[in-house]
Amino acid sequence: MSLPIFLIGARGCGKTTVGESLAQVLGYAFCDTDHYLQQSTGKTVAEIVAAEGWEGFRQHETDALIAVTAPETIIATGGGMVLAEANRCFMQERGQVIWLQANATVLAARLTHYPQSSQRPTLTGRSITEEMAEVLDERASLYQQTAHHIIDAMQTPERVVMAILNALPVAPASQV
Repeated sequence: MSLPIFLIGARGCGKTTVGESLAQVLGYAFCDTDHYLQQSTGKTVAEIVAAEGWEGFRQHETDALIAVTAPETIIATGGGMVLAEANRCFMQERGQVIWLQANATVLAARLTHYPQSSQRPTLTGRSITEEMAEVLDERASLYQQTAHHIIDAMQTPERVVMAILNALPVAPASQV
């Protein structure tokens, strides 16, 4: 399989951590759309949102998705990438889409433990646990309809990588 692999899910589900490990095992390149977006614009997500609003940020996000999509690449997408129907279709048609699924309590704990508030502005102004519950409620059906595979992300990154390898018809370049 030389198609790109898109990792989708809410922030804190482990897309970057798992993506980097999965890329190493498969011998694929790795790209994080948020990181690419920040490098290409020279601004943080928070700065883009402050200057252009969420709509402007979402357009940059779509542009980043298109720019980084390539064969044999693991792509960690921003948590809201699935909000645009064009992005959902793009990922489904061009590669394998994996939803790293985790509940709001686990996501909130991870985000609290590893805060990146300058890069990830609050979406709701509420506590992180309330926000994650609301975001998951809003996006779960979009993640589900976009994903070719759903993986339980409430386990160690190594186990998540193994679950992905078991779900995909790919031969690892190395062992986890």
